[in-house]
Amino acid sequence: MNEGIQMLDLKGQYDKIKDEIDIRIQEVIDSARFIKGPIVAEFESDLSQYLGGTHIISCGSGTDALQIALMALDLKCGDHVIIPAFNYISTIEVIVLLGLVPILVDVDPDTYNISISEIDRSITEKTKAIVPVHLFGQAADMEAIMSIADQNDIYVIEDNAQSFGATYTSSNGLTSKTGTIGHIGCTSFFPTKTLGCYGDGGAVYTSDENFAARIKMIANHGQRIKYYHEIVGLNSRLDALQAAILTVKLRYLDYHSESRQLAASIYDKELEGIAEIGLPKRGDYGSHVFHQYTLRISNGLRGSLKGYLAERGIASMVYYPLPLYRQLAYTNYFPKHQLPVTEQLCSEVLSLPIYPELSKDTIQYICDCIRNFFANPNCC
Repeated sequence: MNEGIQMLDLKGQYDKIKDEIDIRIQEVIDSARFIKGPIVAEFESDLSQYLGGTHIISCGSGTDALQIALMALDLKCGDHVIIPAFNYISTIEVIVLLGLVPILVDVDPDTYNISISEIDRSITEKTKAIVPVHLFGQAADMEAIMSIADQNDIYVIEDNAQSFGATYTSSNGLTSKTGTIGHIGCTSFFPTKTLGCYGDGGAVYTSDENFAARIKMIANHGQRIKYYHEIVGLNSRLDALQAAILTVKLRYLDYHSESRQLAASIYDKELEGIAEIGLPKRGDYGSHVFHQYTLRISNGLRGSLKGYLAERGIASMVYYPLPLYRQLAYTNYFPKHQLPVTEQLCSEVLSLPIYPELSKDTIQYICDCIRNFFANPNCC
């Protein structure tokens, strides 16, 4: 038990649903319909039902989903798109590739999601879209974001790759799945995600029929009818084998979320009271599905703790070590950027293993090691 504790256990998860997965994969192989076909349509229908009836267009990856969504807005070169600076690279990547201007803003120090006040402060006449990223498993404050967007006639694309299955509760008590509140939602089915396949995959979703039709065309070479290309598009498809896997895993999504939430509550209890640790906080407007369980480690001890855990066979990860504006590929865009919360998070965050199959005994061992480290941090 004390060796080789990884950030997640995809093999253990597969073993529990192996028979169901294998049957669905074999169905695809027997049909020889590997691109599109009935299994992809079935998955899109199941996903639509899970999300409350929204239009689903599956695609090749979460990055593709973001690019397709932005293309669907028909923005012009030089238009501004507001995104959080504490974030994975995909969001800024597609913005720059499309000739748009990324506007990086700071994040909330508690939830790590995009700061509402910083969005408000950053809007200009060139601002055409906001991309809130629901980070680590919980929603950004979508009610506030949509209010700002409505007041300024701005589009909202939700990057829901890390929080699929989470819910957002508005002030009137209405509960919605993350990704379904903005004009367009995007997700990734990368294997590590809360709903992951065994390769690459993604989806774009929207309740707007016009957007849905345009998104579907963009993902299929810009064509509505085969060989008749009406707009510039790309080739981005979820293959049938991945769709088959996802039809099974979708059935377990809520159970897996509940299992990660339970694991997080055990971590909370075991690590509470350690002065150098900031436990993950939950926003008061939705659920947290804990794609990552992320601590803040103060006093410059993160690196030592990470090494200490590694010596005891415990994986941990830093998501993310650099702000987007300090990534070498983008430093020319942001020569003077320095956002205080983002800078602090990049120097302090450390994510621990969390997955549905993580046992209480394993969590106990991890927490025992962490407590031992902080009882004598100078020993390492």
